Amino acid sequence: MVKNIILFLFFLLSINILSAQKKYTINGTISDISNGETLIGATATIKELPGIGTVTNAYGFYSLSIPAGQYNIMISYIGYESKIIKISLNEDKRIDVKLLSDTKKLNEVVVSAKKKNDNITSDKMGVEKISPRDIKAVPVLFGEQDIIKTLTLTPGIKTSGEGSGGMFVRGGNNSQNLILLDEAIVYNSNHMMGFFSTFNSDAIKDITLYKGTAPSQYGGRLSSVLEVQMNDGNNQDYHIGGGIGLISSKLNLQGPITKNKGSFLISGRRTYADLFLKLSSDNDINNNNLYFYDLNIKANYKLNDNNRIFLSGYFGRDVMKAQDLFGLDWGNKTGTLRWNHIWNSKLFSNTSLIYSKYDYDVRINVDDFDISYLSIIENMEIKHDFQWFLNNNYNLNFGIFGRRNNITPGQLKVYSGAMNTIDIQKRHNYEYGAFISNEWKPSDQFTVTAGLRINCFNLIGPGDFYSYDNNEVTDTTYYNSGKIVQTYLNLEPRLNMAYVLNEKNSVKLSYTRNVQNLHLIQNSSTSSPTDIWIASSKNIKPELSDQISTGYFRNFKQDQYQLSAEIYYKWMYNQLDLKDGANTMANDQLEGELLFGKGRAYGLEFMLKKKKREIQRMDVILLIPNRKTN
Repeated sequence: MVKNIILFLFFLLSINILSAQKKYTINGTISDISNGETLIGATATIKELPGIGTVTNAYGFYSLSIPAGQYNIMISYIGYESKIIKISLNEDKRIDVKLLSDTKKLNEVVVSAKKKNDNITSDKMGVEKISPRDIKAVPVLFGEQDIIKTLTLTPGIKTSGEGSGGMFVRGGNNSQNLILLDEAIVYNSNHMMGFFSTFNSDAIKDITLYKGTAPSQYGGRLSSVLEVQMNDGNNQDYHIGGGIGLISSKLNLQGPITKNKGSFLISGRRTYADLFLKLSSDNDINNNNLYFYDLNIKANYKLNDNNRIFLSGYFGRDVMKAQDLFGLDWGNKTGTLRWNHIWNSKLFSNTSLIYSKYDYDVRINVDDFDISYLSIIENMEIKHDFQWFLNNNYNLNFGIFGRRNNITPGQLKVYSGAMNTIDIQKRHNYEYGAFISNEWKPSDQFTVTAGLRINCFNLIGPGDFYSYDNNEVTDTTYYNSGKIVQTYLNLEPRLNMAYVLNEKNSVKLSYTRNVQNLHLIQNSSTSSPTDIWIASSKNIKPELSDQISTGYFRNFKQDQYQLSAEIYYKWMYNQLDLKDGANTMANDQLEGELLFGKGRAYGLEFMLKKKKREIQRMDVILLIPNRKTN
């Protein structure tokens, strides 16, 4: 099977991608003229060549190859005035475009961020894309806009109830969602035990959820990928804004570092209900705390036309304290340093250095005992991605990645006159590999995107590592620092295909395999800040899933109504669960408390959407779990 997949990919790569007719390339970036924000998904089309066009990538870059001649290029993006640029093309040209926000209210004018019938012609399935503007239009609890809650309004995405954290996508659990903020992993996306998400909508530019086949550069989780990108900041003028809500206040500051070349963004949010508790004269009330805060920061600078650097970070924390009897706080920290480089008119690259950390601390005071329990997971990652626009019908994406994960499952401290400390052994591992995907359009009716991700996982010392039989330790082996304990190598093929029946109808098919080497141990079906992350080991194999889906897509009344129907089936292997009465607190032999099995999920999803911010939805999800444990 694997051999056939590799041969198929090499076959696609070996296709003659060079046209016999000489072509020249137009490339550049598309941005907002008022603040310099790059526009993701803006379109560039050639009026004289129907069907020829492209969209900007995640950094606003586009590339389009056409024969020499006189052309009118139309640049458009939703909510902006379209712009037509006349060119005489006889060589490669760099054309950066700035669009003006369209504030006129004319129902007769329709400006689209996508090519006409893009949902029909694209081979993407199971993708939900929303903007902060859409989020603000959805009624939410206490007036706080929430990305996660908005996504649960779409088919295939559920929560276990209001006040419970996370989301469950196509039969998977909360820990099987990869959540990225400017490429950095967010391990816990919830505030106040799940009532709110960690994402401040004032700092967010773009949100994309892949619940089907995600591009091959994403990996590490079984169910979905949620990619969130922060605003870059205004590079034209200084702006300060904010707001006071029922439970929180926000402050947003942005402006140019150097006009037209660099900008910064600082956005903060904090709840303040606990501040009113301080006004009480009752010590049982004023000595309590319950709040959370977020801080988003970002800066970018354009070194020259071909090089741009970004630095972004997120810091968020929840604090709960009941007098001196109980305390719990948890939070995320992320940092991303990125370098965008345009090698030539067809080759774009992004290099990222990424840091993520999540930790929680539980403190309990019982009689004369002070108990503290700390758990941490953090990683450092480097990625180097390329996007090669070979021609208008063939795009190639490829790159490499490497990540080191450090996990402190638990550190227990007990104070009673003297301090006693129980340190659960830290675990260290590496994940590294490469990916490649190619988008090929052999005809106007048929589009294929095939990809392959190679994932290698190494568990390394130092530490004691145990072997089990019937959940009992049978052997203990010590490994020195850096010594490889266990290695897993997995291939993750991806395939999307679309066949356009006509301009209003298409059918699509996709297949994906996903691998997950980090596992969340949960005591219940809902997410808790004190859940424990562990890695694959000699006893815990990587979780695997195979998902196949097919769908029918149809548009009505000039794209004003969009209907989609998708059927999916997902097989899940090496699933983890806790045995009854399992001891998870400060247990150095936690692997002996686990059960392993397999599951399956399948469903039918319908969506009928009217493109005027009004969504009518029919959502039929059939999930039949089949978990077998040893």
